[in-house]
Amino acid sequence: MRLLLVLALLLACVLADPDYYKILGISKNADDKEVKKAYRAMSKKYHPDKNNGDEDTNHKFIEVGEAYEVLSDPKKRKLYDQYGVEGVKNGGGGGGGGGGQYDPFDMFSHFFGGGGHGGGGGQGKRRGNDASVSIDFTLKQFYNGETTDFTVRMQSVCSKCDGTGSQDKKTQTCHVCHGSGRVRIKRQLAPGMIQQQDIPCQQCGGKGSVVKHKCTTCQGNAVVREERTYPLHLQQGAPRNSVEIIQGEADKSPDWVAGDLHVVMGEKPDGNLGYRRVGINLYRTEVLSFKEATHGGWTRKIPFLDNYDPSITLSREAGKMVQSGEVETIKGKGMPKHNNEDEHGDLFIEYVVVFPGGGKTVKDEL
Repeated sequence: MRLLLVLALLLACVLADPDYYKILGISKNADDKEVKKAYRAMSKKYHPDKNNGDEDTNHKFIEVGEAYEVLSDPKKRKLYDQYGVEGVKNGGGGGGGGGGQYDPFDMFSHFFGGGGHGGGGGQGKRRGNDASVSIDFTLKQFYNGETTDFTVRMQSVCSKCDGTGSQDKKTQTCHVCHGSGRVRIKRQLAPGMIQQQDIPCQQCGGKGSVVKHKCTTCQGNAVVREERTYPLHLQQGAPRNSVEIIQGEADKSPDWVAGDLHVVMGEKPDGNLGYRRVGINLYRTEVLSFKEATHGGWTRKIPFLDNYDPSITLSREAGKMVQSGEVETIKGKGMPKHNNEDEHGDLFIEYVVVFPGGGKTVKDEL
């Protein structure tokens, strides 16, 4: 008797209408924006590509798609609110939960503007991930600007087999899924109760096709890793970690539209001739002997960052003292302003005076 009661409860759970609002985690008063936001989060969370074909999460993904298909359609939502899934089935012209023909992967594809999975059916390809690479330059290169080439190792479509993975560039329809990329499995919930579920085909990896003779270059993977060389233009006065985007040059594959390659232009910590920058201004510390600081009468040339004016002259006339910590401002000798190289910041020279002997500065002694 107890067994029959348990079976009856299980049957009731299976046959009961799914609560689409609960599946998406929203209230019955949720507006269209909230429905879309919930679907976006839940469909990403339970997508089979993220969960290695786990049956439970695959089922969740299908449920989320069914819920969104109904609740995003005002007519179907009204029927569902009044009559449940049967109302959608009988009055909504097919659809999720009601036995109509619907593909949660098509829905995912249309919602995000890319391919939902690798199977056939002529669906659009999803967009691949962006990639990032860092190229470091000296402060002098940032000052003058520079055009150079850089090489990066990325994934590319195999040119030997044109991305088919096949030695003869031919593929055959998968005999397991018959080209759909998906197979239907059944699992028993209880005696007499069977649940059906669509999952990616393991035979073809969800692609819908297989190769007979693997390409010897890519080993049947359709992709290879290779070096690519690109030109890169560092603009005068560009900020540290400026980013140049090369569209469509991230990792490539026949299964997706390549994302963008982000090139981050960093600044090397050394090789900057003693200068450091803050915004468009430059700073440098210059050390003077005690005699130079107290008597004056000195001139020195220091290297500068400008390729066309590679030195700066500093001087003090005789009898003019320099205090330790004193800052001299040289107007217009800072960094070029980004996108306006005719305008420059200022250069600030801070003087440090060293005593003979102990190496203490005047500031230290005070």
